[in-house]
Amino acid sequence: MTSFLFDLSFYVAAPFWALMILAPTWRLTRQVAGSPLIVLPAVVVELVLLVPLFGEFWPVVTQPSLEGLQKLVTRPEALTALWAQILAWDLFLGRWMYLDSRERNIHPLVMAPMLILTILLSPIALPIYLVIRLPYRRNTGVVGAHG
Repeated sequence: MTSFLFDLSFYVAAPFWALMILAPTWRLTRQVAGSPLIVLPAVVVELVLLVPLFGEFWPVVTQPSLEGLQKLVTRPEALTALWAQILAWDLFLGRWMYLDSRERNIHPLVMAPMLILTILLSPIALPIYLVIRLPYRRNTGVVGAHG
């Protein structure tokens, strides 16, 4: 079951990534990505795994230590829950980058590799995107730009 949930956490996020990368100018993509709820499927997978392990997670997050985290992630269910959390966070960050790039009219061919990098290594992608977006101003004259 844990292996299935590990795979599922990716599969529930992948369609949103595909829309933002492969169809960034499509109106439906903007509508779907406009909702922060797109991260909920991955969060639900995380919660399915996390709730039964909450008693083990709580001490690790309230009094973090490397030893405590190492012990926790020896359990496949705990590691899979953390994986689902990472995927949800990456999607939330990618969603923000996508929406921000659309408001700034950053070309989709610039954003596609950035979003792929965000899937793979979001801590590297975020600062790169923050530099890329510097010369672009927000397009505040467009009706519904913040919707």
